[in-house]
Amino acid sequence: MRAPALPTDPEGLRPIGALPKILIAGIGNVFLGDDGFGVAVIERLSRFALPEGAVLMDVGIRGLDLTYALLGDYDAAILVDAVRRGYAPGSVCVLDPEDPTEPRSEDETNPAGLLDAHAMDPVKVLAFVRQSGSQLRAMRVVGCEPLTFGTDDEPALGLSAPVRAAVDLGAQQVYALVAELQRSLRDTPRTGAPRHA
Repeated sequence: MRAPALPTDPEGLRPIGALPKILIAGIGNVFLGDDGFGVAVIERLSRFALPEGAVLMDVGIRGLDLTYALLGDYDAAILVDAVRRGYAPGSVCVLDPEDPTEPRSEDETNPAGLLDAHAMDPVKVLAFVRQSGSQLRAMRVVGCEPLTFGTDDEPALGLSAPVRAAVDLGAQQVYALVAELQRSLRDTPRTGAPRHA
């Protein structure tokens, strides 16, 4: 005899009480030195058991693939990438794209950065996927200050020493964010206007 189905949320998307589904996406080009930070963190996380509801995605430079993924059945997303903030190379930070004090991209030819993952502006990606019907309710960026992306004349293959040393901390930040987002979103309904975590 089949067990009775669990009650679902008002949209029938997932059983009530189920942990929020969180996409963890590593962004970057492994042939541009420290730009491969996000991919390295995803590779590190893939070696360990993830919390229930967390899904890894190695995006690399496929911005459209990430956009399609964000239009799926996710409650939140954590993007992992090299981010220039003016800190010492290897510094890891957590950014909230909906924080009004964060800088914004002004590239009008590629407004959300969807055509180039290295140029993605998380706040515009978040706005775009919400306007397209996504149920995404929160996004965070785990960023690492790069030392070098190399040059056309001198490509930088592999991470620099300070960024390589920051991969474990980046992975730890992702684990902490998954727990934080699942806690804050678990009892928040997915209907109506998105609520920000």
